[in-house]
Amino acid sequence: MTAANPLLQDFDLPPYSLIKPEHVEPAVDAILADSRATIAELLKTQQANPSWDGLVLALDELNARLGRAWSPVSHLNAVCNNAELRGAYEACLPKLSEFWTEMGQNKPLFEAYDALAKSPAAESFDVAQKTILEHALRDFRLSGIDLPAEQQKRYGEIQMKLSELGSRFSNQLLDATQAWTKHISDEAALAGLTDSAKAQMAQAAQAKELDGWLITLEFPSYYAVMTYADDRALREEVYTAYCTRASDQGPNAGQNDNGPVMAELLDLRQELARLLGFAHYSELSLASKMAENTDQVLHFLRDLAVRSKPFAAQDLDELKAFAAEQGVRDLQSWDVGYFSEKLRQQRYSISQEEVRAWFPIDKVLSGLFAIVQKLYGIEINELKEFDSWHPDVRLFEIRENGQHVGRFFFDLYARANKRGGAWMDGARDKRRSAQGELISPVANLVCNFTPAVGGKPALLTHDEVTTLFHEFGHGLHHLLTRVEHAGASGINGVAWDAVELPSQFMENWCWEPEGLALISGHYESGEALPQALLDKMLAAKNFQSGLMMVRQLEFSLFDFELHATHGDGRSVLQVLEGIRDEVAVIRPPAFNRFANSFAHIFAGGYAAGYYSYKWAEVLSADAFSKFEEDGVLNPATGRAFREAILARGGSQAPMVLFVDFRGREPSIDALLRHLGLSQEAA
Repeated sequence: MTAANPLLQDFDLPPYSLIKPEHVEPAVDAILADSRATIAELLKTQQANPSWDGLVLALDELNARLGRAWSPVSHLNAVCNNAELRGAYEACLPKLSEFWTEMGQNKPLFEAYDALAKSPAAESFDVAQKTILEHALRDFRLSGIDLPAEQQKRYGEIQMKLSELGSRFSNQLLDATQAWTKHISDEAALAGLTDSAKAQMAQAAQAKELDGWLITLEFPSYYAVMTYADDRALREEVYTAYCTRASDQGPNAGQNDNGPVMAELLDLRQELARLLGFAHYSELSLASKMAENTDQVLHFLRDLAVRSKPFAAQDLDELKAFAAEQGVRDLQSWDVGYFSEKLRQQRYSISQEEVRAWFPIDKVLSGLFAIVQKLYGIEINELKEFDSWHPDVRLFEIRENGQHVGRFFFDLYARANKRGGAWMDGARDKRRSAQGELISPVANLVCNFTPAVGGKPALLTHDEVTTLFHEFGHGLHHLLTRVEHAGASGINGVAWDAVELPSQFMENWCWEPEGLALISGHYESGEALPQALLDKMLAAKNFQSGLMMVRQLEFSLFDFELHATHGDGRSVLQVLEGIRDEVAVIRPPAFNRFANSFAHIFAGGYAAGYYSYKWAEVLSADAFSKFEEDGVLNPATGRAFREAILARGGSQAPMVLFVDFRGREPSIDALLRHLGLSQEAA
């Protein structure tokens, strides 16, 4: 088995085409057994007299070997999901959870780290090494190292179950998304939809050997109906199916219901927090974040809500008045996207669809690369020969002064059996090995854009362009690190509420005339984005930004409150309704089950941390204001940002890095100005 198992071989990039479900469990079993034996052996020498190379570097090697096998498996489970792979993936989750719990509760290992941190040698360690040791000791305590044996055992059981439940939430959401489709045979039912949306739906129907058009709950299809379909009943039907996915409501009520999964997850998270001495899970969540305490987070979110809600109420009043003029006096949730787009067109003579023609994928990518090449002094080139998991996947290399820096995969388009949303996954960390070899980083960048249809290239909406820039910002954070210690290179060790800074920061260039000139060009003629269209886009930039702000604050406060008050007798839905009473201006219908598909907090690492998006947006807006002062494509400012933020990864506290770049602590003013939510902007 060993010789034939690709996951047990040494490789540069994963041999995706060779990885089969039957390889997964044997590889994980073999690596975990080797790791346990190696740790026991190294502790014989390292427990009493630890060294950086003998302890930390040795463990980095073990972690890298496990990551080399598990990272491609986890990635394939997200982008090419099938029953066999899912089964193999899930069979390994409890084994991995058990191993990491063992590591976190290994007393001799903890003592070795503690001894190393207190050793005379540690005084001469660089700042990244000191931070890694500090984080390691913190993480031992958060793994229950100080608990009595019985409670340690319970900690392990909880972690194993949480891992399983997170995966089940994700799987049930994917299955629920794919369980509902609507076959349309009369094109008149699709009145209002764009040609590109109908072409995509026709392609979906052909893939199922159907004539006509197939509406699915994959986001490009859902978005097209909600934004453009003139048939109000069709919008209501698709909305209902989408917002009741994986719940007790809607057309597939009770199938793949995530309600019980959420309840069990919340119970276990609360138990885990109490076990470790925290009042609740939100408090535990902040133990490794930039925010100092729960009061600070809640004050931050509520302050933003108070400032934003008047703008949101004004946005809604305008939308209701406009819909009433069109004959709809009872504006419903399934009407909001449709009339918002109509109002945008009336007010600014611009539509997402019109703009799409100016953002063909290759032009956007070449412009994106040109921007970061100018800012950060790097070169990006496409590589053609590589093993892939899907024909659409592309691979690129970053070089600096002719030297290899790292590589990244792009998997950009929505398809069946692929998890929804967009994300960056650090596939391999930059580090220097025990033998002195510099290992370069690799990233996976995944989106769910509308693919090319009807002989045209893939054309992106401006929202999709922004998403691409966002994920690429995460990628640059991972790839442009100069830290050579695995525990602090790239995004490793970065506080979760600061990790969105580089991603949200990149979004700014989607709105700057200098940036737009590079990323846009008509897909047929290559003609530059006309000034008149650019002026309309900029005028429409903050259209309904009040509504969008309170929606994100609703999600953030719901998540934080849910994890801070669990056990007070309220259901998940009651907590959500309470937050809506406080900040929302639009109330969805009673059957809406948004929480059942809120994968960020139930399956994606953002539990009691969704506020991070807004928290980091303050940092990113204020960081970008430095570019507004110096010139948005100023290479000197770009290099300064790279060296202060991107290059230093998790080697120091985020506030230290921010102040190094900006010369002061962040201010909320730039964010409110950028969004048009300040009196100055208004």
